[in-house]
Amino acid sequence: MTLANECIIVTGASGNLGSVVVRMLAQKGAQVVCVDRTEGHVAPLADGLDPARFLMIGGRDMGDKAAVDQVVVEAIARFGRVTGLVNTVGGFATGRVTEEALEQWDRMMLLNAKIALITSAAVLPGMVTAGRGRIVHVAAQPGIKATSGQAAYAASKAAVIRLVETIAAEHRSHRITANCVLPGTIDTPVNRAAMPNAKADVWIPPQAIAELIAYLVSPAGAVVTGAAIPATGLV
Repeated sequence: MTLANECIIVTGASGNLGSVVVRMLAQKGAQVVCVDRTEGHVAPLADGLDPARFLMIGGRDMGDKAAVDQVVVEAIARFGRVTGLVNTVGGFATGRVTEEALEQWDRMMLLNAKIALITSAAVLPGMVTAGRGRIVHVAAQPGIKATSGQAAYAASKAAVIRLVETIAAEHRSHRITANCVLPGTIDTPVNRAAMPNAKADVWIPPQAIAELIAYLVSPAGAVVTGAAIPATGLV
């Protein structure tokens, strides 16, 4: 599978999943626009790879529409087009349904749902003009079925699932696909430190999720759209 003709924006590029996605896309031949809210975190992502394949953009708030629109402008100025978006920005919090949960609700909706909407809306006009495009967001299993303490988180991830379904329906005629992946617990240093007694051998390697995402943004991925794809591995 080659991504040689693709220019893909990856948000949350320095994160545990985002950084793996960035390197995998570049290794498969894509031009990658690495976007992160923290200055200085994106530069190391290209270590050992062809720097001509990268545009590094740090210090951008993906919750700011103007900032996201500017990312697209800079990407097009550098590479001439944007054919894909992989949005890995998100947040996690739990709490019972009380009045105190209102602040948590707003934050989860911003990090998980609103940023997914803003980033999608920013790349869609260029994709419509080009007559093709790929959008992938990271959702989660609670977006399908919530448990105790997950009201805000689950509702925000459910919004992501409904968003990709809508984009897929609205842009099928433009040959634009929209999907989301629903990972299980990802095997990262942060998760191992947070859950030292958990069975980490059944967690999902970030490389496996990155492979799935790479397929979805590839030309072969045109056969999948409007899907919420579980990536929970074999237990």
